[in-house]
Amino acid sequence: MDKPSTAIHCIVTRLSLLKPAHIRKFQKTVYDYHRKYGRILPWRKTADPYKILVSEVMLQQTQVSRVIDRYQQFVNTFPTIKFVASSSLHEILFVWKGLGYNRRAHSLKRLAEIIVTEYNSRIPSDFELLVNLPGIGKATANAILAFAFKKPVVFIETNIRTVYIVHFFDGRKSVDDNEIYPLVAQSLDMQKPKEWYSALMDYGVFLKKKFSNPSRKSTHYKKQSPFKGSNRQVRGKIIRILVEEGRLTEKQLLERVTFREEMVRTNMKKLKGEGLIIKKGKYIIIG
Repeated sequence: MDKPSTAIHCIVTRLSLLKPAHIRKFQKTVYDYHRKYGRILPWRKTADPYKILVSEVMLQQTQVSRVIDRYQQFVNTFPTIKFVASSSLHEILFVWKGLGYNRRAHSLKRLAEIIVTEYNSRIPSDFELLVNLPGIGKATANAILAFAFKKPVVFIETNIRTVYIVHFFDGRKSVDDNEIYPLVAQSLDMQKPKEWYSALMDYGVFLKKKFSNPSRKSTHYKKQSPFKGSNRQVRGKIIRILVEEGRLTEKQLLERVTFREEMVRTNMKKLKGEGLIIKKGKYIIIG
């Protein structure tokens, strides 16, 4: 595709109002791309709020390509929220294995227990109720509302942010989300929020490749620190070994996790504090 049309490729301020003609032009650009090149993703084929919630939790800080297979395996293994609530954390992490950020799996189990006991196993369709669930932030809550309940809410994630930076902030070196939110609200397809946000995200993926990740202009952009040798790697290895082995003594675990002992002990302590692992007798197991 060519560079975005100059008719809508304008610099704006947070107080700017888009003209109806500009909105129509912008929406046409996004939808035209989506109709030709839109991604076929398994969670887009369902109307089940539970499955959409699972996909949104998995997609937090994780690439779509890594999520697809795990998502399908997860919803096959745990077809309803009740299955998650009644399963052990060990069983959940076994399926989660490879996705990383294992705290999300723990949060998913905790929120499943809350939804089963407090909401009769029904996913809340209210923003305030969603954001009070473990592991559900504002963006994830709004994504669930848009995709599961087709509510015309306003939210930003990395691909959406990219679209607005490219189309409306040409030449700017720094863009704050507070400047983008009004534009997202004004250009939102109120009748088809689910389709609109899917189209925006797909178009954003394309623009990231075409313009070398414009999201780096965002004041919210943070370059992820290297994984190798990080606490994330140590945490992941501790969890992976315990999921595979079932239980190990502290001495055995320290021998298996081939990092500095002090670093391993520090992360074990944090994982215990988060409830991901526990000590049972002389053994350490998944919480």
